[in-house]
Amino acid sequence: MTTYKAIKVADVVPGERVAVFGIGGLGHLAVQYARLVGAEVIAVDLTEEKLELARELGADHTVNAATTDPVQAIADLGGADVAVALAVTPKAFEQAFAALRRGGRLVCVALPPEGDGPMHLPIFETVLKGISVIGSIVGTRQDLAEVFRLHALGRTRVIAESRRLDQVNEAIDDVLNARTAARLVFDF
Repeated sequence: MTTYKAIKVADVVPGERVAVFGIGGLGHLAVQYARLVGAEVIAVDLTEEKLELARELGADHTVNAATTDPVQAIADLGGADVAVALAVTPKAFEQAFAALRRGGRLVCVALPPEGDGPMHLPIFETVLKGISVIGSIVGTRQDLAEVFRLHALGRTRVIAESRRLDQVNEAIDDVLNARTAARLVFDF
């Protein structure tokens, strides 16, 4: 529901270009929701495995930010109308902002760990390009009902790995070190 709400508050319309920064538990769903509203989707991540997942889920373009400057790569495509920041570093938020074209919307979703510093936004560029910065958190009961309906219709896929409860410490370590494709689910 979190990324569904992010796509909703960005007012994405068909044909717009949406860049999803961070393909994981939230990002793999953001790719699908952006596609559902008719957007051209750019997936940005640091690992090739997550970018392959994004391609499988319908991303039109992928950018490996570990080897390519995502701002330049997205500019080469014409810039993004919307950038959804799901990676938990201020650098990723700043890259998402810089990848926007005139009139673009930055949707801030991820919450970096405490002490990771502020996000710096250039005032002149924000004003002169008419950029909007939008905070988006979770959603409403109606959003949840819509997400469940889309999933029941087979329009989205949740990618999840099962783990036993006694593997909780390893699971947390895997999530923190980006060694999971998307979501982890504990079996009881």
